[in-house]
Amino acid sequence: MTRHTVIDSPVGPLMLVADAESLSGCYFTPHQYPPDRIGERVAGDALFGSAASQLGEYFAGERTAFDFPLAPTGPDLHERVWRRLVEIPYGGRITYGELAVELGDRALAQSVGQAVGHNPISIIIPCHRVVGADGSMTGFAGGIPRKRYLLDLEGKDTLFPPSPPG
Repeated sequence: MTRHTVIDSPVGPLMLVADAESLSGCYFTPHQYPPDRIGERVAGDALFGSAASQLGEYFAGERTAFDFPLAPTGPDLHERVWRRLVEIPYGGRITYGELAVELGDRALAQSVGQAVGHNPISIIIPCHRVVGADGSMTGFAGGIPRKRYLLDLEGKDTLFPPSPPG
């Protein structure tokens, strides 16, 4: 059963979507590529409770990885890219070109960019950690201010926490 809920966060409302016992979506409001289906809105769902709690810990700087089941769906290349994104360590960065090379073909950089942009589980599958070849903030389905916020949150400077985007 597909279902959803909306939670508050420092980057604005996040819509969580789940199928069965796995999270299939975490979308910004607004999101460049919203989900096709979200099912009914529910409250008191254990999976959403765990996701909301862990996201709260992440935003508080107390969590660097998530440990609930994920089920992103998309074309094969997209799923391969998303599996690789989960391996990028907290605070780490990688470029689209580096991802393409790791997947076997530098010419895939544009396709990798599309896969990153269509990541259905933002933040948790950390597409914000992918940057341009020169380290620049490139496209992000939640907008560049949110990407900058997430990268700043994961930065080493804990003396001055990031300001919420907006």
